[in-house]
Amino acid sequence: MLSQTPPMGWNSWNTFGKDISDSLIRETADAMARNGLRDAGYQYVTIDDLWSERQRDEDGRLRPDARKFPHGMEELSRYLHSKSFKFGMYSCAGTRTCADFPGSYEYEFLDAETFAQWGVDLLKYDYCYKPNHVEGHLLYKRMAMALRSCGRDILLSACSWGKDGAETFMRNAGAHMWRSTGDISDNWQSVKGIIEHQKTLTPYGAPGCFNDMDMLVVGMRGKGNVALGGCTDEEYKTHFSAWCLFASPLIIGCDVRKVDGTSLQILTNRELIAVDQDPEGREPWIVTDAYDILVCMRPLANGNYALGFFNLSDDAREVYQNFWDLGLPTGSGYRLFLRDLWAHEDVGAVREGWRVRLEPHACAVYGARLVKG
Repeated sequence: MLSQTPPMGWNSWNTFGKDISDSLIRETADAMARNGLRDAGYQYVTIDDLWSERQRDEDGRLRPDARKFPHGMEELSRYLHSKSFKFGMYSCAGTRTCADFPGSYEYEFLDAETFAQWGVDLLKYDYCYKPNHVEGHLLYKRMAMALRSCGRDILLSACSWGKDGAETFMRNAGAHMWRSTGDISDNWQSVKGIIEHQKTLTPYGAPGCFNDMDMLVVGMRGKGNVALGGCTDEEYKTHFSAWCLFASPLIIGCDVRKVDGTSLQILTNRELIAVDQDPEGREPWIVTDAYDILVCMRPLANGNYALGFFNLSDDAREVYQNFWDLGLPTGSGYRLFLRDLWAHEDVGAVREGWRVRLEPHACAVYGARLVKG
């Protein structure tokens, strides 16, 4: 299975947009190998839109922009693989990409063969310029079939922005991850909106095909292609925590060559990553959802749980969650032993409920296991 756990990696779009090149991708891979991101599990290095020439060649094949990628994609792919990364590429289900470059509509099988020849391991497949008379699910089924026949394992990252009931057909179509939202921006309102959008989507993510909440903006600090104000450290922590708790793919969007220490600590929080990468791939259930307070709990493969408290409001809040609503009555004879996954400290065994004070836009995430007594 290509996606037993949510894919992890890096994508060029959030920070660089059109300003991509062979040297940037190599430098990014080198930085990820050097700063611990690769060892933390981030393995895909993906080139987004604006990588190709404006037109296909005389045989109908896609061509990389000769100025940006003078050595070709096969050579770049070999470099990434030599560094123990996987190579991600971009195309679009429509006639043109979102930046008005050649799309894969009616070229699905030829493009899949081309990507396989280049050593591609992941295809991000966008949804712009879709012909109105063709249903979107057919376009993703066509590319999934083309990838399955190309002779190489290529993960299909379907990016239809949650449109046209994507959650209901992407698994059956053959996608391995599917975007459930529009594009993220580097600001709190965008992050908050995406978190709130997940409340009705928890039945749809599982091993083999994960709900993609879009790329991470952690570490962008208001700089780059989707930078619209930036986020605070607490907002970045809440952003990362929610993505992990909801089992979203973790695709970094900042400039990892210059990432600051605090952002790097957030992105490499191994206890949160372990929640995201839990092999059962279960989504959380919503325990409390009122007045911009969200509490959710996720079963994990080892019999334990992840318990998240999110203050999405603009005011400091004291949040109390009784354990009855988690399914744990006081008369059961059990307590919850909590571990703070940001402080990396054990809290101890707790009976009946838990109270935590959260600053605006902040969160607390705990590992929880049942103990008798």
